[in-house]
Amino acid sequence: MSRVGFYHLTRTGPDQALPALLARTLAAGERAVVLCGSPERVAALDAALWLCPEPDWLPHGTASMGYAAAQPIWLSDREEAPNGARFLFLIDGRQAAEPDRFLRIFDLFDGNDAAAVAAARARWTALKAAGHALEYWRQGARGWERGAGTVS
Repeated sequence: MSRVGFYHLTRTGPDQALPALLARTLAAGERAVVLCGSPERVAALDAALWLCPEPDWLPHGTASMGYAAAQPIWLSDREEAPNGARFLFLIDGRQAAEPDRFLRIFDLFDGNDAAAVAAARARWTALKAAGHALEYWRQGARGWERGAGTVS
């Protein structure tokens, strides 16, 4: 079973929250896949990661760049792990069709969008029923704060 963290974005969007989470993933010696909502979103996130100020460099790639096996972070609009990633980051309301393929899943959702929160609650319920270990994190004034129980 996968360990799934729900990340309630209340202060920034995923383009601002992902760099720190991805940097921690790389520091832990892991590889990641970021599952985006569309090819256009992959391109936008690719540009955002090249320009993010902290960390100053996040090595990543996309299908248009190639060399998937060499990429520590892979951006895609398809659920795949051509880089051997064990960590999956979900944005744009995406969900994992095969969550057991990954050791950890990070589900980032917009806490200022009622429909996104409702969809995250539904994903939480389904993953809990399937027996996955769940965690809830919310952006606070000092960073990520661990919440209790469920997506609020």
